[in-house]
Amino acid sequence: MSSPVSTVRRNTFMSGAAFVIMVAAVACGGGGEKAPAGGSASATPSTPAAAPGAGSATLPTPAPGTAPTGATAAMVAEGDSIFHGLKAGGLCQTCHGPDAAGTALAPPLVSGKWLTGDGSYDFIQQRVTTGMPQPTPPYTGPMLPKGGADLSADQIKSVAAYVYSISRSKTK
Repeated sequence: MSSPVSTVRRNTFMSGAAFVIMVAAVACGGGGEKAPAGGSASATPSTPAAAPGAGSATLPTPAPGTAPTGATAAMVAEGDSIFHGLKAGGLCQTCHGPDAAGTALAPPLVSGKWLTGDGSYDFIQQRVTTGMPQPTPPYTGPMLPKGGADLSADQIKSVAAYVYSISRSKTK
């Protein structure tokens, strides 16, 4: 039989875990398809993103000189923190993966290839700002405007600078 203290800790942990799952689902638009009227939805299987520091994910490191014109190293560093959920409620890694190599929900950002748009700094800022309401197959997750976070215009520029830089550098 467990003690009252261990029961409270277990219940608190479960509440926290449920909250994290709920936030991830909202940030990625739920990851599944909506049920047709009178029918049931078939959830699309997805590969969950690992938590920061989990597993053997190698985080992309921007190469020197890969920041876009007008962006500073401080902006790229801030964008890294936002992308990985350490600042401003950023949830980018939830769908794109902690190593930005993509998941079943969203494409990789480190390949240098773009499914839509040209991958320019302006394009990335626009994509972060407006999101991607309809996922591009084979990816299943829509991207909410600002990735579902409350990002300022400067934070959007920082995330875009980070994504721009990792899309043009090699992973270590």
